Amino acid sequence: MRPESESELAEIVAGLNGPVRIKGGGTRGVDGPDQVLSTEGLRGITLYEPGALTLVAQAGTPLAEIEAALEAEGQQLAFEPMDHRALLGFTGAPTIGGVVAGNVSGPRRIQAGACRDFLLGVRIVDGQGQVIKNGGRVMKNVTGYDLVKLMAGSWGTLGVLTEVSLKVLPKPEASATLAIPAKDAVTAVRILSEALKSPFEVTGAAYDPQQQRALIRIEGFAESVSYRTGRLQTLLGQFGAVDPVEPSDALWQTVRDAADFADTPGDVWRISVKPGDAPEIAARAEADQTLFDWGGGLIWALVPAGTDLRARIGAFSGHATLVRAGADTLARLGRFQPESQVIAALTQGIRQKFDPRGVFNPGLMG
Repeated sequence: MRPESESELAEIVAGLNGPVRIKGGGTRGVDGPDQVLSTEGLRGITLYEPGALTLVAQAGTPLAEIEAALEAEGQQLAFEPMDHRALLGFTGAPTIGGVVAGNVSGPRRIQAGACRDFLLGVRIVDGQGQVIKNGGRVMKNVTGYDLVKLMAGSWGTLGVLTEVSLKVLPKPEASATLAIPAKDAVTAVRILSEALKSPFEVTGAAYDPQQQRALIRIEGFAESVSYRTGRLQTLLGQFGAVDPVEPSDALWQTVRDAADFADTPGDVWRISVKPGDAPEIAARAEADQTLFDWGGGLIWALVPAGTDLRARIGAFSGHATLVRAGADTLARLGRFQPESQVIAALTQGIRQKFDPRGVFNPGLMG
């Protein structure tokens, strides 16, 4: 099923007699029912006002189309959405609806915020085929919920996005990256923390254990970048030689997409954790390979196929998401961290409100 308009989508949903899997570009590994409801027909930028830093697009619009329009005006999606294709081995074109549904955010999240923080408004079709609008130019909460925040990260389990309104930002004039030697995760997190708590507006803070180096990114006007880079070199010099890295953009794209794991066999997990806990959690994971982002708040872990990483780590303050694995492992372990009884009850109540028939991506999030 591939509707070409919001009204056609609403009619299809109202007439559903069984569950469906919501599909945008099909690049993020979402599985589920055999019957697919695609948003690819809902395509196009419906409003773009560079002066107002606002862009509105239909959910099936390819992300590349949006980025090209922004590039032409010297602007960007500041939350730096990850491209999962290499990691998951998929082709196709990521869509803006898929980005919003997954709240997909990259290294700049530590400074600029996540996708949900740039989401101004949404239009959705709920599980009964009703069209609901929230946010945007008319700030009217029609349901009693803040749909704008609720839909970001709901992975299509509450409704089908048809249109999103986003705040965009100017692209930085210059960018620089510093590399600092770090022989272990404890040292690396100390370095990253020192940089992040400084007044020098760090926009990327990662650690690559394979290369034993912490990475710090600074962006902005060229003169400011030069000044802040120099100050950070002095500040972080206590940890060892602080060297500039070039080219900066390619390096952070590799971090953003966990690209070093792309061609390596095994399951890939994404662990969200308090940065201070990251070294201990990484040690418990006993992974074959790891990568730290968000100052240690995000750990990518590569483990042998079928490994129950949640059981290996044990209880911790955070959550572990299974991003890449075989169908049997996904079915056995589940993609998302199991919710507590209290949270699960709240989640079920919200789903019952938006999708009482349980037709959208059943079982995906528990």
